[in-house]
Amino acid sequence: QVHVVESGGGLVQAGGSLRLSCTVSGGIFRISVIDWYRQAPGKQRELVAYISRGGSTNYADSVMGRFTISRDNAKNTVYLQMNSLRPEDTAVYYCHASPEILGGDYWGQGTQVSVSS
Repeated sequence: QVHVVESGGGLVQAGGSLRLSCTVSGGIFRISVIDWYRQAPGKQRELVAYISRGGSTNYADSVMGRFTISRDNAKNTVYLQMNSLRPEDTAVYYCHASPEILGGDYWGQGTQVSVSS
C-alpha cells in the first residue's frame, strides 16, 4: 500500500526558510515523478515544483530562485527547501507521486506553511 507523508511545515517570518519533506512508501518512489503543490485559502491548487526519476527539476515562476526540490532515493524522500519566504507563500503544501509506467496518483495529507510579514 502506498503512503505519502509530508512534514516540515510551520510558521516563519518573511525572509525566513523552511524545509519540507515528503516520504513515499509502498515501493513506488524510485519510479515516480514527485511534485509539490500548494493551495492558499480561496485559491486553486497550483504546481510549485517537480522532480523526475532522474533528478530533472522544474519550478513555478513565483518560486524560481528561492525554492529547491531534491530527492534522496535511499530514503524514499523528496525535499523542498524554501528560502526567502514571502507572505504570499502561505498555503497548505501537498506532495504528489506519479509512478511512471504503472500509473496512479498519490497525494499526501498536506502540511501548513504560514509566513508572517
